[in-house]
Amino acid sequence: MFEYLEKRKVYLVYIPLIIYWIFLFTATSLPAAHVPSFAVSDKIKHFCAFFGLSVLLSLTLLYQNKVLLFKKYFTAAAVIISSFYGLVDEIHQSFVPGRNSEFLDWVADSLGAAAGVLLVYYLLKKFEYFPKPANNFIE
Repeated sequence: MFEYLEKRKVYLVYIPLIIYWIFLFTATSLPAAHVPSFAVSDKIKHFCAFFGLSVLLSLTLLYQNKVLLFKKYFTAAAVIISSFYGLVDEIHQSFVPGRNSEFLDWVADSLGAAAGVLLVYYLLKKFEYFPKPANNFIE
C-alpha cells in the first residue's frame, strides 16, 4: 500500500494535500452565514478537518526528500505544522464576519492532527513499511 502511494506520491499525496489545504483555508475564510451547517459538534468538525490534514501532511513529509530532518521526524513535524496552522487559522477566523476564535477549537485541531499522525504511524508499523532513505540521509 505505502509503496504504491510512494510511487504515485505527486498524484495521490502531494496534489490532494494542496487541494485539501486550499479547501480548508477557503472554508474557514467564509463568513459563518455562508457555510452550510451540520448537526455535528464544532469540535468534532475541527478534529476531523485536522485529522485529514495531518494524514496527508505526514505522508508528504515522509515521501519528500528535500528537507531530510522533516523526513526523519515526519510524525513530530506533521503534528507541529498542523497545530501551528490550527493556531494561525483560529487567529484568522477572528477577522472573518460571524466567526470567532476559540482556544478549544485549537485544542480540537491539535488533537485531530495528533490522531491522524498516529494512524499513519500505526499503519506504517502494521504494514512494515520502511521508506528508502534519500542519498544524503544521515541517521
